[in-house]
Amino acid sequence: MFIPGYYKVKDVQEVVDFIQEHSFGTLVSMKGGRPIGTHIPMILKQVGDQFILTGHMAYGNPQWRTFDTCEEVLVMFQGPHAYISSSWYRDENVPTWNYQAVHVYGKASRMEKEELIQEMTAMLEKYEKHRSQPVLWDTLSSELVESQLKGVVGFKIAITDMEAAYKLSQNRNEEDRQSIITQLQQEPDAHSRQMAEVMKRRR
Repeated sequence: MFIPGYYKVKDVQEVVDFIQEHSFGTLVSMKGGRPIGTHIPMILKQVGDQFILTGHMAYGNPQWRTFDTCEEVLVMFQGPHAYISSSWYRDENVPTWNYQAVHVYGKASRMEKEELIQEMTAMLEKYEKHRSQPVLWDTLSSELVESQLKGVVGFKIAITDMEAAYKLSQNRNEEDRQSIITQLQQEPDAHSRQMAEVMKRRR
């Protein structure tokens, strides 16, 4: 990913936290010389010094079969993004787009059954535990569990590199940045208002 110096995020923990918050990513691999992708939730964990992404996809999805032949896969995570009008600047300029994005590279492989169960247990814990009537792995019937396990393939990605770009108008002066935040707060779409909040937090 091309990242100008203004926008490069170097703090590994900050990148990890971003992935934890924006965990629905796009997994890209190669099949017959053509890139293919799956939009899928994933979990990031650390084992010793190694970061690992885990997830699962439908057995009928052909992408998991590419893991044996791909030396490396790409996973993209994205946060809020918004159009930035140059009419919000003090001086004449061109419009642009603000965004947060993380690219993760690594070697993907298929999970064994017990690893898949651990992954699906962790996924349910993350998204269900806080609910008043959580649906957790150990609350599901054995019949449902076994049928679901037959229909999915678990995968893990041993991460080799992580890149992060936060394009938040860092190259603009303080007057322009405040104007951008104010204008984004008044935009009708949720992404623009979320971008305003991100910019306010990182000033």
